[in-house]
Amino acid sequence: MMEEKLKYSFMRDLNDGQSVWSRNEKRTWFLTLLTGTCMLYSTRTTMPLLVPAVAAERKWSKTDSGTVLSSFFWGYTLTQVLGGYLSDKFGGQKVILLAAIGWSLITFWMPNIITSSTLFASYSIPFIVTVRIINGACQGVHFPSMISITSQNLSSCERASFFSILTSGSALGTLLTGIVGSFLLDYFGWPTAFRVIGFLGLSWTLFLRYYTMASDRSRIINISMPSRMYTKLGTPETVPWLRLFERSSFWACVLAHACEMNCFFVLLSWLPTYFHENFPHAKGWVVNMIPWLALPPVTFAGKLLTEHLLAKQWTLTRIRKLVQSICFLGQNCALFVMCRTQDFNMALTCMSIIIGLSGLHNNAVTVNPQDLAPSHSGSVFGLMNTVGAIPGFLGVYLAGHILELTQSWSAVFSTAAAINTFGWLIFTVFGSAETIV
Repeated sequence: MMEEKLKYSFMRDLNDGQSVWSRNEKRTWFLTLLTGTCMLYSTRTTMPLLVPAVAAERKWSKTDSGTVLSSFFWGYTLTQVLGGYLSDKFGGQKVILLAAIGWSLITFWMPNIITSSTLFASYSIPFIVTVRIINGACQGVHFPSMISITSQNLSSCERASFFSILTSGSALGTLLTGIVGSFLLDYFGWPTAFRVIGFLGLSWTLFLRYYTMASDRSRIINISMPSRMYTKLGTPETVPWLRLFERSSFWACVLAHACEMNCFFVLLSWLPTYFHENFPHAKGWVVNMIPWLALPPVTFAGKLLTEHLLAKQWTLTRIRKLVQSICFLGQNCALFVMCRTQDFNMALTCMSIIIGLSGLHNNAVTVNPQDLAPSHSGSVFGLMNTVGAIPGFLGVYLAGHILELTQSWSAVFSTAAAINTFGWLIFTVFGSAETIV
């Protein structure tokens, strides 16, 4: 057992301003979690990339495609809070590993699942939807577990920037799918794309288990820090949900995240279809790669902006609001142009702006749970992401239904802009970075 092999150190008195991880451990876990987030999003975006080809072959309607795409978020919603709780109690490493085995295997076997669904005749779509729900449930624990790991092992001044950079792995994963997946789709067919990306996910789980987690067994832990040590040993404090529910800043964080996730998930799921229908002669790898290239640099820029403003003695609350405002308002301007443009280059530029600016969200609302409840950030983030996933499955399904009825992409983009505006107003008025618990 890992606990039996831990060595306890009384050499120095740790506080919340000091890290449990050594410099080498930070580097190892950073690269591992960044790669894991990359693989998570690579497997997640495989279905949106391939659904036009699969739908054409299987004769799916827009509503069928929307149902299959949105069903992922039904499962994604179910395990957010549970994943955060289990991570805070037993360790996020174990939770991430078990879940990763699940979503990697499902991706690898997806061609068999889609092919065998024909055996169920009229129940073929419900069968695929059920598997997609399970896939979403496996992926739902990743971010709550990751934020729990960083909160338990990093100092208070390191957590937000460390986690925000890790989230840029989502762009890297989408880029991987856009480049490799598009190539495999064009030359080998959609089943090969599923299998290769699923295999890469399985390879990462082996690295996590037999390298990163194995090196963690010799960890030297200080037991002079009660809250973080108890978390390691599996006896965390009860999350004071009532105190959180009573504070408007908590709900501002939750609702703003939900509004941004609606925009992000709708584009994540429907972007390949949008370009396929409106610009059929565009290269698949171009439209699936270029928009996501903007996300990592904007995420880093948000980190640098936050650090610069902190050095200027700005309050953290003021910084979080400013960064999130740039995200929402910038996305709305680009969505407004998307509603009216028929030019491929302009559409590609606007889509890149929208996706890129979500990197600012990763430096504001996404890390806000660590501001509000640093000792329970995994559970709080899980609840926030649960609510954030609801617009994901409703918005993705609604987008498909709107397209089925109206064939209007402008209606889809206008709806996303309206929801963004609501989130911006709520967070600007009620948002805060002051600790609640």
